[in-house]
Amino acid sequence: MSAALRLGRGGEFDRLRRIFARLGRTGQSLGDDCALIRVGRTWLAVSIDLSLEDVHFRTAWLSFADIGWRSVAAALSDLAADGAEPIGVVVSLGVPGKGRGRGKGEGDPAAEIMAGVGAAARRVGAHVLGGDLVRSDRYLVDVCVLGWTVRPVRRHGARPGDGVWVTGALGGAQLALQALAAGRRPPPGLFRRFARPVPRIAAGRRLAALGARAMIDVSDGLAADAAHLAAASGIRVEIAVEQVPRFRSVPGHVAVASGEEFELLVALPPRFTDRDARSFRVATRVPLTRIGRCVRGSGVRLTDHGRAIAAPKGFDHFPAG
Repeated sequence: MSAALRLGRGGEFDRLRRIFARLGRTGQSLGDDCALIRVGRTWLAVSIDLSLEDVHFRTAWLSFADIGWRSVAAALSDLAADGAEPIGVVVSLGVPGKGRGRGKGEGDPAAEIMAGVGAAARRVGAHVLGGDLVRSDRYLVDVCVLGWTVRPVRRHGARPGDGVWVTGALGGAQLALQALAAGRRPPPGLFRRFARPVPRIAAGRRLAALGARAMIDVSDGLAADAAHLAAASGIRVEIAVEQVPRFRSVPGHVAVASGEEFELLVALPPRFTDRDARSFRVATRVPLTRIGRCVRGSGVRLTDHGRAIAAPKGFDHFPAG
């Protein structure tokens, strides 16, 4: 494998390119959802994901248990994108000193966060294997996940002619975020979508078994993550926005921009049909919808009923300017 995959555009990825350049030959297979280490006939999949207060979550919006769940779910979603089965999680926790609790009857914030961590791990059959605890100015949950797979799926395998598919429905996380930012409590279903997302572990493993060529989880937004997959694979992704499955009342342009959905965007070979998608739904209880195709070229092209539209920018930790 090459030292690093081709990355998409944006300030965050410009910075990663500089980091990879400084690492040189020390870095191996960088830029994908997981690191993969060959162990006999299987692959050990490892990923790390940091959630920081006021960047990834707010304590005014979520309970500490929700914060723990959400942080672990985000990391586990990387395993799903590689078609891996979770083994366990290791968590480093940063907690402010006295006086930073919410004062709403919750106990020790560290214990409550870890209760959420444990619940999210149990949801996918994983274990909490250890971690670290430090005092910090802001709440911080740094999660390392371990998993295994016999057929890893990367971002860089898509080919011209492949279909582009997505699991579930999009836009729910954005609706919930808009309500919370406006000081409103989202309806229970939407709030749970935001606070306690379920990583698509079983769906990812089945897609790998069905011959998925490339896969990525939708964390930065569908359009942005499609651009990452396109860059890594050296192809162009075309998406018909009207075909994108979305929550009721969510406009198409919101659905393709909504981040932290933790659904799977996948390139499947041309032989994969709607009939196969129906069988997939029966097996996993997760919808799978064709939304576009891979063609020769580069980047992402969005259309709405045949009319080209601008691709929204995804989340970027280091935007230009």
